[in-house]
Amino acid sequence: MSQASGFFITFEGIEGAGKSSLAQGLHDHLLKEGWPVKLTREPGGTTVGEQIRNILANPEFKEITPLTEVLLLSASRSQLVEQFIRPQLGEGNIVICDRFFDSTRAYQGFGRQVHQREIEELADMCTWGVKPDLTLLIDVDPEIGLGRVRTRSVQSLTQMDRFENMDFGFHERVREGFLEIAQDEPSRFRILDGHLDFDVLQQKVIQIATREFSRTIPHPHKLTFDRTMLD
Repeated sequence: MSQASGFFITFEGIEGAGKSSLAQGLHDHLLKEGWPVKLTREPGGTTVGEQIRNILANPEFKEITPLTEVLLLSASRSQLVEQFIRPQLGEGNIVICDRFFDSTRAYQGFGRQVHQREIEELADMCTWGVKPDLTLLIDVDPEIGLGRVRTRSVQSLTQMDRFENMDFGFHERVREGFLEIAQDEPSRFRILDGHLDFDVLQQKVIQIATREFSRTIPHPHKLTFDRTMLD
């Protein structure tokens, strides 16, 4: 485990994979069950990070270069880790993050073709040694994922963001990147089929995550019972 007392879970995947809804669902389930859990996202999660997110997502900013994306994402990550993730893990909480540095490796490394060494050097500076204990990669075909994004955009009457508007080849490279990254770290990653019915997939997420973090974090209900037995 990379943290002294908490447990860090990240969700990864291409556009339209469903990871944000699954992360929210996991958080809500664990909260209902009494687990000490916090949910955040990347880029974002802090006042500074959310402003950076707005810049990166804005489809009008077509001139943003791949390296500038990496630098902006790294700034948001540094703020999030220092201001939120490290303190919450230090308190023994389960932290769920919708995207983390693997997204930068996949999107900017494989998708935008920034050298991985540059990405990883910045990641080392900005994460302060914090690394996910468990990463759930929701894998889906780009055609299906982007189809979901377009449907959502029409239904909500909102524009697709700058990354959602990238060409199809970009999204194919990002998916391939995620799968390659996951293959390189099988002990941390769990790859889940994003084509499954959402409720089925949500249950798989809950089962996998609970099995992993319950090895190191005692359930608060059990802890209360044990303390009562000692009195």
